[in-house]
Amino acid sequence: QVDLVESGGGLVQAGGSLRLSCAASGSIESINGMGWYRQAPGKQREVVADITPDGRTNYADSAKGRFPISGDNAKNTLHLQMNSLNPEDAAVYFCYIYALTTTDAVLELWGQGTLVSVSS
Repeated sequence: QVDLVESGGGLVQAGGSLRLSCAASGSIESINGMGWYRQAPGKQREVVADITPDGRTNYADSAKGRFPISGDNAKNTLHLQMNSLNPEDAAVYFCYIYALTTTDAVLELWGQGTLVSVSS
């Protein structure tokens, strides 16, 4: 079994920062990709950023230059440092991983979501 737990959401003033974290635990052999999506009220879920095991990153235009993504393969953790937040960034943020388990199962797992609120 593999679990994914997110943390770090909350309320912040416009211009402020938050750091989201995501930790995977359980029978993980390797992680083949990790990333973040977000979903604002009334909108579709959209990609924010992702990272490969060798550190290659991709960002949505809205996240470029503001939300650096980082991962620690040894600890199976993922982070999203969100800077210069604005009210348009308010959403529930979800992390995901593509993992290979110790029983050779390939999993796509999603975190429970963490709420980010930004006051103007």
